[in-house]
Amino acid sequence: MSKTKDTTRKEDIIKSFKQHDTDTGSSHIQVALITDRINYLVDHLKTHKKDNHSRRGLLNLVGQRRRLLNYLKRKNYDDYISISKELNLKVSQ
Repeated sequence: MSKTKDTTRKEDIIKSFKQHDTDTGSSHIQVALITDRINYLVDHLKTHKKDNHSRRGLLNLVGQRRRLLNYLKRKNYDDYISISKELNLKVSQ
């Protein structure tokens, strides 16, 4: 049984952002997965400019990522800075 491209990509992101061996859903991983999905949707919307359903989903994902980053910023500022730099996100002070 072969894995799909999306599944292997998701596993690679989880491996690179996990905090410990059994970590599959920490804030770090969630932000990285959402960022990957956002990047995909941005590319999709460049081609399909009138796809408003996907645009709405993109805006929801951006808001969800912002909330997770605010949580990280409150709980562990150093992790917030490091994940923002690793994912090439703007850091708010």
